[in-house]
Amino acid sequence: MNEIKIHEVGMRDGLQVEQQIVPTETKIKWIDELLKTGIDIIQVGSFVHPVKVPTMADTDALFKHFTQPGNKPEKVILSGLVLNEKGLERGMACGVEMFCMGVSASDTHSKKNTGMSTLEALDRIIATAKTAMSAGKKVQVSVQSAFGCGFEGKIPEERVIGIIEKYLENGITMISLADTAGHAHPAQVERLITEIYKKSDDVNIAVHFHDTYGLGIANCYTAYILGVKYFESAFAGLGGCPFTAKASGNVCTEDLVNMFNRMDLRNDIDLQKILEVSKEAEKFFAREMPSKLLKVGTLK
Repeated sequence: MNEIKIHEVGMRDGLQVEQQIVPTETKIKWIDELLKTGIDIIQVGSFVHPVKVPTMADTDALFKHFTQPGNKPEKVILSGLVLNEKGLERGMACGVEMFCMGVSASDTHSKKNTGMSTLEALDRIIATAKTAMSAGKKVQVSVQSAFGCGFEGKIPEERVIGIIEKYLENGITMISLADTAGHAHPAQVERLITEIYKKSDDVNIAVHFHDTYGLGIANCYTAYILGVKYFESAFAGLGGCPFTAKASGNVCTEDLVNMFNRMDLRNDIDLQKILEVSKEAEKFFAREMPSKLLKVGTLK
């Protein structure tokens, strides 16, 4: 049995693509509710330019609030996404506990997202990650568009492995495979994860799937069978990268947790509390969310 960890990214990846800005007080309410669910890691936001991604403009304020004594359970880790050194400085100043950062295996996506090629971004991210690690922070690096790109299509698996080898050479072992465009399928997931495990006994793989073509949960199950412990998902199935060709929602947290519940895994996570947040998001955005459990409820 895997010691499964759920990394809730709805407050960042879920909201970054939305046109409607969620007020800070509403975000605080949603995060408060998520903190009570038993989820392990909550991604509060990203340290990006507020003009480019206005939905993330209050990330610093949110971290300052939730890192105050008594404002969160001690066992829950608060993560934040950074793109560069400036983002790291902001995150260090407001109490981020776990820094997430990465590069895209697609040059086109990388340039749209960061203004740099994959190789340029890789050198910069490795240096940023090592700075954060030297400061005693938890660090997770990612390979975005690891299973395909909305602009370029198929991404050679050896290109993804090459990026991961660079991470491992620099002592960075917590690595997320991000299916930014939602192109992944189970056989591909199995091939890539199996190859990565051959590279190092110390590597900790996380997976971040989007449900663009309806294979998100199947890909999560495949990763679980292979021994992956860290799963990133978003309440209500919100989300999508604003810098990819077809932004599509993340694997839905309540649907993912429901799968693990049905398998008698992670029964400590409160599905009803997650659903309450998802219902609030559905009401706020005034549209039907892709969450299956929002439509049918939990199995009694």
